[in-house]
Amino acid sequence: MHKFSTSHAALAGLSGSLVGIGLGRFAYTPLIPALIDAGWFPPSQVVYLGAANLAGYLAGALLARPMAAHLRASHILRAMMLLASAACFACAAPLSLPWFFAWRFAAGLAGGVIMVLAAPTILPHVDPRRRGLVSGLIFTGVGLGIAASGTLVPLLLRFGLVATWCGLGAVSLGLTMLAWGGWPATEPIAASHPQLRRSVATVAIWGLLAEYGLNAAGLVPHMVFLVDFVARGLHAGLTVGAGYWVVFGVGAMAGPLLAGALADRIGFGVALRVAFATQAAAVVLPVLTDATPWLVVSSALAGAFTPGIVPLALGRVHELLPGNPVAQRLVWGRTTMAWALFQAGAAYFDSWLFGQTGGDYRLLFALGAGALTLALTIDLVAGRQSAAAATPPIRPSSA
Repeated sequence: MHKFSTSHAALAGLSGSLVGIGLGRFAYTPLIPALIDAGWFPPSQVVYLGAANLAGYLAGALLARPMAAHLRASHILRAMMLLASAACFACAAPLSLPWFFAWRFAAGLAGGVIMVLAAPTILPHVDPRRRGLVSGLIFTGVGLGIAASGTLVPLLLRFGLVATWCGLGAVSLGLTMLAWGGWPATEPIAASHPQLRRSVATVAIWGLLAEYGLNAAGLVPHMVFLVDFVARGLHAGLTVGAGYWVVFGVGAMAGPLLAGALADRIGFGVALRVAFATQAAAVVLPVLTDATPWLVVSSALAGAFTPGIVPLALGRVHELLPGNPVAQRLVWGRTTMAWALFQAGAAYFDSWLFGQTGGDYRLLFALGAGALTLALTIDLVAGRQSAAAATPPIRPSSA
């Protein structure tokens, strides 16, 4: 076994999600108004550049398993953290739209690979009695990055956009070095057998893929447009907008641990339904009111479930495929790809719709709430069909 402690493993996983997703993706959101005000890119291009990161995340989710079949996961994870760090430094020079797009895409790719490989690489080397805690800490890195970006970005912006990007790059590089020795030395993972792929194609699993993807689409308005909605849509300014992003990040830090505790009490399947309903209510709030207390609630709940839905989905995979770790890893990769696909598609569609409607933020939030409501509906229908399929037919008694 690779010589490292559980604390080093947890630190590596937390740092990976913090760099690849927390900073690599979410630090961009509070930067959107500043990029527009500084004239680096027009508003329509700025939101498309945000969607480029989500497209890269999809590519990373698709490539992670093939990469792990040929290279050690520890080497891949280190390389992805370096790539995410390099992307921050590269974005300090807005040489052209294609240049910026490519590096935002690269940051997203790094985040997608890290999301697929980090937890499965670390958890097998952790004491089973502590895997729940370590898993929660890994996903908490996303929320920590959101909160850090909401506080760090406004401070760095006092020195200009170039300094802000370089500062984010320096923090990411430091975390990469801190996590370097924490990744366990694992061998490449063999590709799954076709027989296994057929065995996990059930109604409940296909339903979970659709639900998880729709959940991603439903959260896109908050993930991409929240700060801009408050700063420019409500004319509250960047400082207030960044404050809502901090609330989003605080929720994201608490979300994974609270979601796991809820699932321990009521089961992952029921907890998922509660999550879908709660998120739909949270995302529709900006459509109904501009009142600060309700917008704070909306930001906190959406933030909590952005990473909080991850352990719920992972736990649901384990419920549907008990005692089959190989199938669990396969389906977890598929669910991550579903999230990335729906997220990227929704981000590009929302960006297009935002331009077509002249900046109608509320329409985007309404569509997000609709996607989450549809996810809940699919879960209820798939659950009933699975229960019906599992119930043996009643045979008439013989006379």
